[in-house]
Amino acid sequence: MIQHPADEHCEQLEALLKDEFAGVHPPATVTRCVQAAHHGAIEVTGHAHPALVERIARKHLRVLATAAAERG
Repeated sequence: MIQHPADEHCEQLEALLKDEFAGVHPPATVTRCVQAAHHGAIEVTGHAHPALVERIARKHLRVLATAAAERG
């Protein structure tokens, strides 16, 4: 099976963010945020530029962490 470059980038981004947010979010949450960011970027701009997907996913994860800390 041939892997699409966007899929490879999403996998790399997931790995990076899973490390960055370890202890804050479970891996499944990171995966969902990356997937949502990818789909959202496509819906809004028509494509999923890797830098945009990363910015969206990182912001989602930060907002979720802030909300969890406030509920704490």
